[in-house]
Amino acid sequence: MTPVEVMETKEPPRRGTGGRPTREEAVRRDARIVEVATQLFIERGFDGTSIDAVAEVAGVSKPTLYARYRDKRALFEAVLNERVREWLAPLSAVAETQALLAEPKDAATVLDELSRTLLARSLDPGAAALTRCIAAQALQFPDLAKLAYEEGWMRGVRAVGQLLDVLAAQGQIAVDDAEIAADLFLNLILGRSSKQALYGIEVDPEAQEKRRRAAVALFLAGVHPDRT
Repeated sequence: MTPVEVMETKEPPRRGTGGRPTREEAVRRDARIVEVATQLFIERGFDGTSIDAVAEVAGVSKPTLYARYRDKRALFEAVLNERVREWLAPLSAVAETQALLAEPKDAATVLDELSRTLLARSLDPGAAALTRCIAAQALQFPDLAKLAYEEGWMRGVRAVGQLLDVLAAQGQIAVDDAEIAADLFLNLILGRSSKQALYGIEVDPEAQEKRRRAAVALFLAGVHPDRT
C-alpha cells in the first residue's frame, strides 16, 4: 500500500459548530494538505500532479484548497519550503551540536561519527525524493532551488566549518580556510551517494561504508597538523 493509499483511508477532519472548522481542525487540515501534496509531487512529479487530485486525496473541497493556495505553483512552493527545512536542514544538526561543545572528542572520532550520521540522513528516502523533485523543477522554481542549496548544503558547510575551526584551535588539525575544508569534506563523504540517490540508483551498503572510511582517512591526512 502506497503512502497516498494509506492517506485515503483516513477520515477527513470534523467540522466545528456551524460547519466551520475550529482553529485546531484548520491546522490539521492544512498539515494534511501539505502531507498529501508532498507525496503526490514526489510520486507523480509537478506536471503529473493536479489540484483536483490533492483535494480528493486530502478529503477537502477544491474551493477550500484554492482559498489556501491560489494555484498549484503556490502549493508546490509551500510544500518545498516546509520539506526543505524538515528533510534537508537536519543534515547539519550534528555538526552544529559538535561545534558548540567546549571539548569535542579527538578529530578522527568526531569526523568518523559525523560522516556516518550525515551519510545516513542524506540517504533518507524522503530527502532523496525531495532532492530529485527540486532538481527537476530548479529552472522553474529558482528561489526554491536556492533555498534547498542554502538550507541543505551551505548550512551543513558552515556547521562543519565551525567544527573544524574548533578542532584547529585545539591543534588537532590544520586548515587554511575552514569553510573550504568543510565543503571538501562534505563532497568526499556525500558526493557519490548523493548522486546515486538523485538518480534513484540503489546503494551498496558495503561499498558505501568502505568509501566512507577511505574518505575520512583521506581528509584527515590532508589536514594533519604535521603535513608538509
